[in-house]
Amino acid sequence: MSTEVKIHDAQTSILRELLFVPHSGFAELQKPTGLASDHFNFHIGKLVYLGLVEKVERGKYRLTTKGKEYANKLDTDTKTIERQPKVAVLLVIERMSGGERQLLFQERRKNPYYGYVGFPTGKIRWGETIVYASARELLEETGLISKHKILGLYHEHTFLEDEPEAVEDKMFFAIHCTDIEGELIAEFEGGRNVWMTVAEARKLEKKYTSFETEIAMIEGTLGSFVEEVHHYTKEQF
Repeated sequence: MSTEVKIHDAQTSILRELLFVPHSGFAELQKPTGLASDHFNFHIGKLVYLGLVEKVERGKYRLTTKGKEYANKLDTDTKTIERQPKVAVLLVIERMSGGERQLLFQERRKNPYYGYVGFPTGKIRWGETIVYASARELLEETGLISKHKILGLYHEHTFLEDEPEAVEDKMFFAIHCTDIEGELIAEFEGGRNVWMTVAEARKLEKKYTSFETEIAMIEGTLGSFVEEVHHYTKEQF
């Protein structure tokens, strides 16, 4: 379960101060905020209510376990929570049909990237192993079960035209899925699954710009770690 909460700037300042000490007093924590005592008392009380701070003795406070986890995400210069890359699995699902090697491709029917075709993906949830996340996402996205092998890690930064900051920072563990069992979910809210050869997929108009990189990684020609930057127009995204 996520422990992420949105808090006031004054509360962020309090957490920052407690990040560098075992505990601290009311007055020491109040000073950097510039707040009057009653206003500060409200904010320290809110942090206690949220379970991020606890009182250890009269007028003394420290971070709870939950508070340490939250405060450790702070950029201590800007006093903001640092953004983290999205970590996910990329499922390379393979079968033989009529003597041809086919891979399962997914047409995305939700934004962003509406109509684009690529491999099924899914986020790794908190506390999951990579293989467990792969099996769960495979079942949820396709209705299938399989054997799993980790091929490597693909790290992608995505930029939109005229935007200086990356719109996405994604880390995909590429998973090879073989010995397929189950009945394929062909269509679902948000997507459509289709078996194709690589040659057939290459002919499609709307493919992710990372398509050839992912294919090369699957074929073992790029090694087990690949890091790239890709660009899209705002209309494509």
